[in-house]
Amino acid sequence: MSPPPKVLMVAEKPSIALSIASVLSHGQMSTRKGSTEVHEFNGMFLGFHAHYKVTSVIGHVFSVDFPASYQDWNTTNPLDLFQAPVIKTESNPKAHIPRHLSQEARGCGYLVLWLDCDREGENICFEVIECTGFLVNEAKKRVYRARFSSVTEKDIMKAMDNLVDPNKHEALAVDARQEIDLKVGVAFTRFQTSYFQGKYGNLDARVISYGPCQTPTLGFCVQRNMQINTFKPEKFWALRPYIIHNGYELQLEWKRQKLFDMDVAMMFQKLVAEDGILEVIYVSEKQETKGRPSGLNTVNLLKVASSALGFGPQTAMQLAERLYTQGFISYPRTESTAYPSSFDFKGTLNILANNPVWGDYVRGLLAEGYHKPRSGTDVGDHPPITPMRSATEDILGNDAWRLYQYVCQHFIGTVSPDCKYVRKKVEFSVSGEYFHCIGHHVKVQGFTYIMPWLAINEKNLPQFTKGEKIEVSRVELYEGETSPPDYLSESELISLMERNGIGTDASIPVHINNICERNYVQVQAGRKLVPTALGITLIRGYQCIDPDLCLPDIRSFIEHQITLVAKGQANHSRVVQHVLQQFKQKFSYFVQQIENMDALFEAQFSPLADSGRPLSKCGKCLRYMKYISTQPPRLFCGICEEVYHLPSKGTIKLYKELTCPLDNFELLILSMPGPEGKSLPLCPYCYNSPPFEGIDTLFGSTKIGNTGKLGKGAGMPCFLCPHPTCRHSLVAQGVCACPECSGTLILDPVSAPKWRLYCNKCNCLVLLPEGAHRITTTRERCAECDSTIIEVDFNKKTTPLEDGATLHTGCILCDELLHSLVEVKHGRSFTRGRGRGRGRGRGRGGYKGRGRAGGKTVDPKMSFRDF
Repeated sequence: MSPPPKVLMVAEKPSIALSIASVLSHGQMSTRKGSTEVHEFNGMFLGFHAHYKVTSVIGHVFSVDFPASYQDWNTTNPLDLFQAPVIKTESNPKAHIPRHLSQEARGCGYLVLWLDCDREGENICFEVIECTGFLVNEAKKRVYRARFSSVTEKDIMKAMDNLVDPNKHEALAVDARQEIDLKVGVAFTRFQTSYFQGKYGNLDARVISYGPCQTPTLGFCVQRNMQINTFKPEKFWALRPYIIHNGYELQLEWKRQKLFDMDVAMMFQKLVAEDGILEVIYVSEKQETKGRPSGLNTVNLLKVASSALGFGPQTAMQLAERLYTQGFISYPRTESTAYPSSFDFKGTLNILANNPVWGDYVRGLLAEGYHKPRSGTDVGDHPPITPMRSATEDILGNDAWRLYQYVCQHFIGTVSPDCKYVRKKVEFSVSGEYFHCIGHHVKVQGFTYIMPWLAINEKNLPQFTKGEKIEVSRVELYEGETSPPDYLSESELISLMERNGIGTDASIPVHINNICERNYVQVQAGRKLVPTALGITLIRGYQCIDPDLCLPDIRSFIEHQITLVAKGQANHSRVVQHVLQQFKQKFSYFVQQIENMDALFEAQFSPLADSGRPLSKCGKCLRYMKYISTQPPRLFCGICEEVYHLPSKGTIKLYKELTCPLDNFELLILSMPGPEGKSLPLCPYCYNSPPFEGIDTLFGSTKIGNTGKLGKGAGMPCFLCPHPTCRHSLVAQGVCACPECSGTLILDPVSAPKWRLYCNKCNCLVLLPEGAHRITTTRERCAECDSTIIEVDFNKKTTPLEDGATLHTGCILCDELLHSLVEVKHGRSFTRGRGRGRGRGRGRGGYKGRGRAGGKTVDPKMSFRDF
């Protein structure tokens, strides 16, 4: 009997794969580890017996980037990026997802895609198809798409019964957006960063980025800031008459509201005060209704999270994603506010009926009859965000509970009665001026019981009859001043972005987070977005060169074109080429006119020559360079007009006025943060322009997403330098191979009295005899393992040597005394007799590596044994 056919199922996250497998196998499955877990079981598939394998990816399998030949900022003209090819690289190389999918697909005849049901999920579908080797139209290997909005048993089973084909058009729409955003964003970002970073000392920014969505988002914040700064307050005056009637004191509202002429306002005050008798000219009582809400979509959830719960959009989406993957709410990325006709409202209410917080109210709704939500907008993607399981704060934790609680309250509110109240309005006349007062009396709380922040404020009015005369008790003349609008809140910004077509429900939080992280705006009290000097200067610069670059119109046009691709109504390649051609022309003009923006930067920021403090001598002119500590940190030589970038983390100091033998630049010492941070000597010139080819560069590379490094080969400290005679190089300070990786353990030159070795590749740390006066490397090598012999000058009071001697030389691997005094931290120990390593030589008792005594030869760029 032939084995049953195999079905491979792939979800977007491991937790969703587990939920799907648990439901379909009824909990009877085996699980094994891989790049992500694989759950296996037997069951029925499309009417026949099959063997299931359920696994997952971790988000996007691939990301879009430029080939290596376009990564170097110095050799690539940003203009060339608009025509550059793009490649797809693994998003998470350490996870090996493509290899994992390829292996699991072997022998499988069916592929079922359980990716999130939005455009991004559709794009990942075709990434999975590519990795598994399945072809959509190949007869022998069938590909299916599961459409689902939650990971409940009901939704999973429904999706299995209604499998569809993946949507190639939606996947291509994502490809189009990725290529456009990459090329446009990187071209502008590289040019701006290279142009401005080297000119101004107090410009605190690692990169000066541009984004087709990010920049218009910033534009909204700066526009509001300009409205605030250009606002001119005006004084106004308003009449406020008071009456006492049936024991109530009421302040009446003036029909004119306010006047901007004090003399005229005082005239009206005198008229009313002198007459002093109000006549009731109109009394009305009207039953009004405040309608229950429609379904909850992503944008409204983000707005409430920011304005009421205090969560930023990025945090809110992370919490919502977690609630979704755990099965507590439905898919949180949806634009729809209308429920499908088949939605099971009663079933969802039953899920919430036993919740200790709102269970009583829900049971009352079920008993008295719930109401269907108001008609909303059906975009055709997912139902509104809905609770799928009952939970408590103890289960979810504080932040997730608060978001979940709102989702539940909103859903219960949608099926609750409307709020009904009586609105009473009384109008008065005196000396030709008209006043009124308004009261509210709630008859039916309805949905406001479960959403009390939307409740109608009760205000009782006494009884009035038309024609009734009432005496004015006093007339105040209120003096006020018009005030500017407040800074944009995150909630307001989200509304503006949605209204103007900037981003999608999934990407809006990312764009807001970007302008905050890049120091273009700061989030202040009340989650108000206040633009920084850099953010304001950027937008003003775009406005004076090409306003389209920061206005929402052009991005809205792009999104419209991408939507046409998603619907199959426009060609993917043509849309990409058309948009890129437009931006290429704008980029060329922007480059020609950059001096206009530079004039604004000049007015806002200080030139390098006026910034920083003297620190280190230039090896070319032998004059002191200035150290500028703002991001990115750098040295500036005013004589040579050269800028030397430095590592962005750690503390920089002068290193004993020592110089580099290659270029005569004074050396610096970088102390990395933390109690066990490394101390790294580095030459400013070598760090920016490594003198040897093939050196692995560290620390100094400035990365912007996938935009490449800033500066050719930036980032070579002395511990990577293979210079044979420099006393600070890998050759002189390297001691032995790292037991953890293929790196070398280097003597930390300024770690006294807690002497130590650190690896120049990983975080392995070796503690040497503490309290020694001095520890230095020598030019001698160990005869047994080829490690560097070190010299230790022990403290007289604590020396372990006989007869009170203090000086001792030896190999830390082979010398019994030294080996007994070292301690390996953050790495594997090289225990004598059972040690392991992959560096130079082997120790007495089995410390074996890639040195002269045996094993493979070390990579020449890391080896120092040949000098």
